[in-house]
Amino acid sequence: MAERGGFGEAATAESLSAPAPGMSPPLGWKERLRAGLAGAGASLWFVAGLGLLYALRVPLRLCENLAAGTSSLISGLIFIFEWWYFHKHGTSFIEQVSVSHLRPLMGRTESSISEPGSSSSNRESETSRQNLSECKVWRNPLNLFRGAEYSRYTWMTGKEPLTYYDMNLSAQDHQTFFTCDTDFLRPSDIVMQKAWRERNPPARIKAAYQALELNNECATAYVLLAEEEATTIVDAERLFKQALKAGETVYKQSQQCQHQSPQHEAQLRRDTNVLVYIKRRLAMCARKLGRIREAVKIMRDLMKEFPPLTMLNIHENLLESLLELQAYADVQAVLAKYDDISLPKSAAICYTAALLKTRTVSDKFSPETASRRGLSTAEINAVEAIHRAVEFNPHVPKYLLEMKSLILPPEHILKRGDSEAIAYAFFHLQHWKRIEGALNLLQCTWEGTFRMIPYPLEKGHLFYPYPSCTETADRELLPTFHHVSVYPKKELPFFIHFTAGLCSSTAMIALLTHQFPEIMGIFAKAVLGLWHPQPWASSGFEEST
Repeated sequence: MAERGGFGEAATAESLSAPAPGMSPPLGWKERLRAGLAGAGASLWFVAGLGLLYALRVPLRLCENLAAGTSSLISGLIFIFEWWYFHKHGTSFIEQVSVSHLRPLMGRTESSISEPGSSSSNRESETSRQNLSECKVWRNPLNLFRGAEYSRYTWMTGKEPLTYYDMNLSAQDHQTFFTCDTDFLRPSDIVMQKAWRERNPPARIKAAYQALELNNECATAYVLLAEEEATTIVDAERLFKQALKAGETVYKQSQQCQHQSPQHEAQLRRDTNVLVYIKRRLAMCARKLGRIREAVKIMRDLMKEFPPLTMLNIHENLLESLLELQAYADVQAVLAKYDDISLPKSAAICYTAALLKTRTVSDKFSPETASRRGLSTAEINAVEAIHRAVEFNPHVPKYLLEMKSLILPPEHILKRGDSEAIAYAFFHLQHWKRIEGALNLLQCTWEGTFRMIPYPLEKGHLFYPYPSCTETADRELLPTFHHVSVYPKKELPFFIHFTAGLCSSTAMIALLTHQFPEIMGIFAKAVLGLWHPQPWASSGFEEST
């Protein structure tokens, strides 16, 4: 059965193009200059080409030859435009115009008579809407700490691991989670509302201290300091514990007043979000500091106390911690609850399910033995689980097999995209290495997935067709120094290659013929002589003098 669950509430990848407050520009002047030069590469080549033509205008007599080579020039311009359009939009401009405009005009009567045609168009529009729903940006459930991890990476390498777009999304998340309409009732909340909108990190930290001066029990101020000022996980945990103490007090007060007005209900939702966020980050601190059982207990308690907040994907944090404990029975119990057709899927769900099935056969698996005797039932189940996981996110295996280098995961991910693959492999590679033979079985079987998926990707096998919008969103989420993985690979159609060769050869022959008519005439006669040899050329006799 096709597993086509919805993807819940998340921010659409295209919806946050305008910069929002709450973050600093991520690049220094050197990085901005380098990125600008990389982005302006096509323009520089175009200018260089124009300069070359200008320099060679006299020896090539371009002004005199313009009239003679007009058709070749137009053909070349059409080819250049077609090449640019395909690389930008992933489709041929000529093909798109033919399908979108010419075919309806030529087949209007048939489409108006045929009812099945309209139903197929409805199915196509429904499929496009389903693909669009998959291109959602989600908060990374295992995102790192800015001060203690992302900033340390920047200090060590001089590279910015987070993009401006990613931090922009985080700023809007913070404003959604940590602010509400009743902030004007508490002066410290007014200051923090401005702090979350501030672009400059030092200004945000300064505002957090100002809020603590107004109210020593301001939980969100401690949260900001733990996320951005703390340079170690130990310091972050200390600040989050202070935030927890303040957050629990405010949460209890909000519970008592929640039925007084809609404003109080909004305040309770905000205080609930703050409390859940603090406890979750405390669990992640405990996990990073080696207190894994404590982290598991906090996560389990959170999932019991706040079951409606499943959209926060706390179960993915729990899965990773249980795998670290090697509590595979508990991992299977969590998967039995969340690996359901009605719930959204993720790389963590699919690949963890594959890992558990692989674990039962990987230590004795051998490709040579399997080719001789065939696969056992358990091995077939493991291979099918791997194929299912790879179909959901085809980018993950290259990171698990270390065929592609890892970077720090972003704060937001796109499901089925390269960003999700990085986030999964960054934390779960160690779990695959721990199980003997698991990576060997993955390496032997993962590419077989693509033989099962229809091509072109008009429909999927177990999931919806792979969305076409992942590359654009991943390039926004991932830093410029990372080579984004693209699936499926865009290949130029044959007719574009053919048109390119035809236009180029025609233009070159026309230019050479006009410049060197005598030489080209001799060359043409020689070529024609090869194609149509004279009768005496092969008679075996020589002419007598």
